[in-house]
Amino acid sequence: MSYDIKKILEKEEFSREDLIRLLSADEKERKLIYAKAAETKAEHVGKKVYYRGLIEFSNICGKNCYYCGIRRDNRNIRRYNLGDREILKAVEFAYNNRYASVVLQSGEIENKGFTDRIESLLKEIKRISNNELGITLSLGEQTGDVYQRWFDAGAHRYLLRIESSSPELYAKIHPDDNSHNFNRRLECLRTLKNIGYQTGTGIMVGLPYQTPEDIAGDILFMTDFEIDMVGLGPYIEHRDTPMFKPGNLLMPPAERFHLALKTIALLRIIMKDINIAAATALQAIDPMGREKALMVGANVIMPNITPGKYRDSYKLYENKPCTDEEAEDCSSCLEARIHMAGDEIGYGEWGDSKHFFRRNQK
Repeated sequence: MSYDIKKILEKEEFSREDLIRLLSADEKERKLIYAKAAETKAEHVGKKVYYRGLIEFSNICGKNCYYCGIRRDNRNIRRYNLGDREILKAVEFAYNNRYASVVLQSGEIENKGFTDRIESLLKEIKRISNNELGITLSLGEQTGDVYQRWFDAGAHRYLLRIESSSPELYAKIHPDDNSHNFNRRLECLRTLKNIGYQTGTGIMVGLPYQTPEDIAGDILFMTDFEIDMVGLGPYIEHRDTPMFKPGNLLMPPAERFHLALKTIALLRIIMKDINIAAATALQAIDPMGREKALMVGANVIMPNITPGKYRDSYKLYENKPCTDEEAEDCSSCLEARIHMAGDEIGYGEWGDSKHFFRRNQK
């Protein structure tokens, strides 16, 4: 009943049982959660949405995760690796359009050549933007020395999605080998935080085998870890992966969508001043997915500024939207969508996580 949802939302802290009840809220009840999240967002991070120009510069990956379309063993994908000039041209687009921040994202690669290349790119991005562009990296698991080199070269945010904080569920969606180790993932997150990165993680919502108890555990994990930023979205299957299953064996897409929105809303209510991205995967299910995420707590949007001819090859999941667009198309479209959601764009602002600065003052 709505009454117990209201009583839970009045609390300062939620128990695991509270979270499980909130995650099971029906259509009427979830409106109460969304309203509380919108109120919390307005009070603690405001109505500004911050851009992160996303450059998916390579789909070459050394990992073999069961859910991912660019996994190492997928032979049905055209591999690509942007040249430095193409990456820097995308960076210049972001700088000239006052995005204020870029994200460098690729498949997970660990070798000296890759490390050196990223370090060089970071220094060049800082140079051509007069040190005005903020830089987020999403390049997977690396050693502490590599993370430190990239931090020293100019990166200050890092997103490393854990996908599930449950070791048991993590083991079901990854191969059982040395390249896919839950404890190493955790150690990488700790290392990033200790170096001084604004540290982000995230999960997939609606995975096969996943329970509401798992998602409640994920929320508590991110709270206890004091994560600075979150990127999460609904699980969307890819036909060229081991986890691809007939639709009747998965939670219906609409249910995954609303479960993801509830998770975003609860994170905003609990972790009031973190940054939360409105994931593109939401739009793969609902054409207004990212706007709805903004309305329930998200405050970061990542316009895709990867050259259009490569976008269709960076398919982590099926039905990825905007793969036939160029950066200019994405920019004008998103601006209208953000205004429709009742927010404004923080042009020229890094929009760093307020939580990061607050936890570092303790």
